[in-house]
Amino acid sequence: MSESAQLHELNDSLKEKLLKWLPEQSRLETPISGLALTRHDENTSAIRCFYTPMIALVAQGFKRSMIGDHEANYGELHCVTVGIDMPGVFHITNASPQAPFLSLSVKLDRRIITQLITEAPSLVAAQEGEVTPVVVDEVDKELLQAFSRLVELLDTPSRIPVLAPMIIREIHYYLLCGSQGKCLRLFNTSGTQANQIAQAISWLRENYTSPIRMEELARYVNMAPSTFNRHFKEVTSLSPLQFQKRLRLYEAERLMLLEGKDAGTAALMVGYESGSQFNREYKRQFGAPPRKDVAKKRS
Repeated sequence: MSESAQLHELNDSLKEKLLKWLPEQSRLETPISGLALTRHDENTSAIRCFYTPMIALVAQGFKRSMIGDHEANYGELHCVTVGIDMPGVFHITNASPQAPFLSLSVKLDRRIITQLITEAPSLVAAQEGEVTPVVVDEVDKELLQAFSRLVELLDTPSRIPVLAPMIIREIHYYLLCGSQGKCLRLFNTSGTQANQIAQAISWLRENYTSPIRMEELARYVNMAPSTFNRHFKEVTSLSPLQFQKRLRLYEAERLMLLEGKDAGTAALMVGYESGSQFNREYKRQFGAPPRKDVAKKRS
């Protein structure tokens, strides 16, 4: 059997596993930490989201994304790897109840990446050159098998604590060995400007409710303010202040949609002191005032 035929056979098996856990349109955060499964039964309009470091595989259907200012369009037997946190927008095409869009995603762990780089220096190329934080590529047999085994573990919950971390580490290893490796190495190797920006982004994600001074954030990652601002925007397509604002708005949206908070409470929780400013910036980001936007999304 050719490698292509083997890939399609493996993928057909993975589709069956996904359909078992996704009998209807939904997004499932599984008992395996970091593993999420998604099904769409119809095409979607543009959906805004915030991407975290992760790899997502499409088992069926097609997805068009803009992650930062990087275009990422991918379908069956293709995956996208995102090396850092970035805002994005996507829409699903060619989906129907008869042939739903099916995908799975695994969050990437910087500690695992750093450990693997330390343990296997051969993974690091001498000259990495230019790198992009978003990589789209065909999935290979080893990676597809690892994804399939990870989903299969959902059938035996007692094995998850022992085997899931091993398979997730295996997935990280295959990524570092593949075309995605350059991206992951650069953002997770100390001393690179990309790693300094990654540290700043991590700080912003953990402290997005607090006022920030860009000079202090630049000093935190040992960069000159002008250099920091330039490289931050090159990587994320946003200035640090715009990035923080986007983090606040997306978290406020989540609080209203998933936790039932009202707009005023959500605004205060994410760091806004002015309700009118929150309403203005929310409408500019999502196209409608908070109450109207949340009601539409719930319906």
